[in-house]
Amino acid sequence: MYSKTPTGKNSKGTPSIESFQGRLRIRFRVSGQQKAFALGLADTSENRLRGEAIARQMHLDMLSDNFDGTLNKYKPHAHLTIIESFKPKQELDLLSLWEKYTEFRSKQVEATTLAKNYARVANHLKRLPSVNLEDAVLIRDFLLSSTSPYTTKRILTQINACCNWALKSKLTTTSPFNEMAQEIKLTKNSTEEMDIDPFSKQEREVVIEAFQSHPKYNCYAPFVQFLFLTGCRTSEAIGLKWKHINVDCSKITFCEAVVSVPSGRIRKGLKNQDKRVFPCNKQLQSFLLSIKTDAHDENSPVFTSMKGNEVNICTFYSVWHGGKHYEKQYVGVVEQLATDGKIDHYRPQYQTRHTFITLCIDAGIDAKDVSRWVGNSPEVIYRHYAGNKRDLQVPEI
Repeated sequence: MYSKTPTGKNSKGTPSIESFQGRLRIRFRVSGQQKAFALGLADTSENRLRGEAIARQMHLDMLSDNFDGTLNKYKPHAHLTIIESFKPKQELDLLSLWEKYTEFRSKQVEATTLAKNYARVANHLKRLPSVNLEDAVLIRDFLLSSTSPYTTKRILTQINACCNWALKSKLTTTSPFNEMAQEIKLTKNSTEEMDIDPFSKQEREVVIEAFQSHPKYNCYAPFVQFLFLTGCRTSEAIGLKWKHINVDCSKITFCEAVVSVPSGRIRKGLKNQDKRVFPCNKQLQSFLLSIKTDAHDENSPVFTSMKGNEVNICTFYSVWHGGKHYEKQYVGVVEQLATDGKIDHYRPQYQTRHTFITLCIDAGIDAKDVSRWVGNSPEVIYRHYAGNKRDLQVPEI
């Protein structure tokens, strides 16, 4: 054979004929990679002569720098294929792994979790300077420089879960984010859960009155008052229908919530339970009766927007804190109260829930009872509210 040396062995790297499953192919090396070129010919003496001629031409072209990398020049007919069985398998990058992980988890988590939490992680991954697993340290440092420690810790925790799953699923050979999240230490104020800054009872009344007297946004006044009087989650108040309130408005059954996702809004169950019964005091009962009409539809929402539709949480947030409309900046109702000095400082809307819980604890109500009303565990109430009562005095005994 042309490719053999005087010792009878093939020259290193030169094309050589071999038989594979009764068919002929040419093995060769190019750019440091071994490849096999299937000739599509049966292993016969005649075909071996044809194959050796092709291998000889390939060798000559390599020596003269005329080698055809597409291999079209060396095909004996149109049905030849290229086999690259020696090419190392390409590792999937982090974004590809996250897409597969999301697909896997889609059958185990709620649609809202996918649309919000998993989509949020994907958005962060798309902004990374690199999505290669070997750049795990670079990814961690970029997240720390572009987001809060709390957000970075949460993202790294989720990325690590993804990589561990990929490793078990044999989609990758490494999981480089182990213990990265644990290494990030958070201060007391760096977690959202600790961000409890309630309105005082007097400030609560100022906020409610500001909505009631507002010439444009007074339609949201009942919604705001309800949030303060029940401490329910905003999504639960939006999802509330008249059929969830009994005839004399003495009892509310929270069983549905409406949340916003990139594709729109989704009606779903409650966060931590199937349903929650809230007993109305005289103040809340009187309020609900005052906004209830004789012609109300049992399936209609209790609280509506300016157009009479179900409240849109994004629009309501803008009404609360302000925003921009057609390049024109406008001040929200509560933001304006803080600017005018009518409340001590601005607080976001979710502080209505914290306000209710804090006022209940300050009034001496047991944390276990408050937890039943608002849908938190007693441990959360004890840890974040009961342990932070303001102006606690040592009794005289």
